[in-house]
Amino acid sequence: MRLKSAFITLCSALLTFSILHSEPLKAQTNFKLPDLGTSALQALPIEKEQAIGEVMMMQIRGSSPVVNDPVLDEYLTTLGRRLVANANDVRFPFSFFWLNNPEINAFAFYGGHVGVHTGLIAQADNESQFASVLGHEIAHVTQRHLARRIQQQQDNSALTIAGMIAGILATVVAPDAGIAIISANQTQAAFSQLTHSRAAEQEADRIGMQTLNNAGFDPRQSSEFLTKLAAQIRYKYKPPAFLLTHPLPESRVSDVRLRAEQYPKKHYADSLEFNLAKSRVIARYHQKAKAAEDLFRKLMRENTVHNDTALKYGLGISLLDQKKLDEAASILNPLLEQDPKNLFYIDTHTDLLIAQGKANEAVEFLAKLDIDRPNNQVIALNYANAAMEAKQFDLAERILKSYLLAKPENNLAKELIADVYKKQENMASYHEAHADVLAQYGAYLKAADEIQKALNFVEPEELVKQQRLKALLTQYRQLQKELARL
Repeated sequence: MRLKSAFITLCSALLTFSILHSEPLKAQTNFKLPDLGTSALQALPIEKEQAIGEVMMMQIRGSSPVVNDPVLDEYLTTLGRRLVANANDVRFPFSFFWLNNPEINAFAFYGGHVGVHTGLIAQADNESQFASVLGHEIAHVTQRHLARRIQQQQDNSALTIAGMIAGILATVVAPDAGIAIISANQTQAAFSQLTHSRAAEQEADRIGMQTLNNAGFDPRQSSEFLTKLAAQIRYKYKPPAFLLTHPLPESRVSDVRLRAEQYPKKHYADSLEFNLAKSRVIARYHQKAKAAEDLFRKLMRENTVHNDTALKYGLGISLLDQKKLDEAASILNPLLEQDPKNLFYIDTHTDLLIAQGKANEAVEFLAKLDIDRPNNQVIALNYANAAMEAKQFDLAERILKSYLLAKPENNLAKELIADVYKKQENMASYHEAHADVLAQYGAYLKAADEIQKALNFVEPEELVKQQRLKALLTQYRQLQKELARL
């Protein structure tokens, strides 16, 4: 499924509080932002940690290159949940998301949010290396390292909640910018919030390795990954982004290597999904289509270590994105025939049919799959997209309404259903749905404006709808006030 950029320009009134935009806080919920004050930091209970995490997630969605790719999301979430299921001290649900960034990096913050740069999977040698970084980040959350830092600094009145969130966000998403912020402010207390201490790193290494082993991955790859990063330090002027927030003294590398030796050596096979996800990232996010085609052809000629099926998949994507449809079909169709339930192949087959002008055929193809796997995000969102391409807008609306009942927080589904209403010329529903999309990014003033527009398209006799929209208007305005209060 090919997606257009979903970034939204936030209103100027919110820029003053740009550090406070977060993931979708639906106006229909009873969510209340924490009253943390703006001076001295206080101890951080679980519920406040989660609330701060939601505020930070909203900011990331509004200002960073978050990848809206259902297939990659499905893989990352499945892998993340497997690790969380084998971790200790899990206090709340985790969420995982991608950022389109070629740097090797991953980061975790309040409330169980884990961000992963696409560069991490592109440069990981195997799935256990990739999983080792996620396990490490999960350990930072379960051990509440950032929250414990707040508690340690609670007597430091120089560090505000707003400044703390801004610094952490800048550092985990764009580490160089974060370091610049700290240098400019010369705030040692803030700096301590941005980098994990050696003790925290050692604890995350130890617990992350245990989680990795419990989940069935190779714990020795934790050591291999850190050794790889240490080598990059020696040969590069600029260290990998991961090391700007995760210090890597030689003692840490040695400690992880010794711990890894405690686990037995055995073969751990990478999943096909890992290799397909890696090829997809390279083909669709890190290379231009022609360069990706050349790369995959070269790797297929020279291949000794790469997964041949994943290389074919990457080549097929690169050909599809260049509109070389016959060549793409000759590669992608056999992959689907061999593995008809594979979500990666289902997704690209849908793209291929739509590119060939066969949107109705894509709808028929996905309708059968949707019966067997209802509300799977890859199938449902591709199904809705294909229905829109086939101009079957009522069908697309039904698919998305059903999906949003099961997955009410899915950002892409919200954007798609807003597009459907617009194509149906159902302007009241369009403006209401668009308001919900804007609210995901913290643009509550603009969301309120959209509700005002929706009210203009409601008939005088539609009293219930009028009252519901007026209630939404009040809630969006209240949420804006709560953001400002922070």
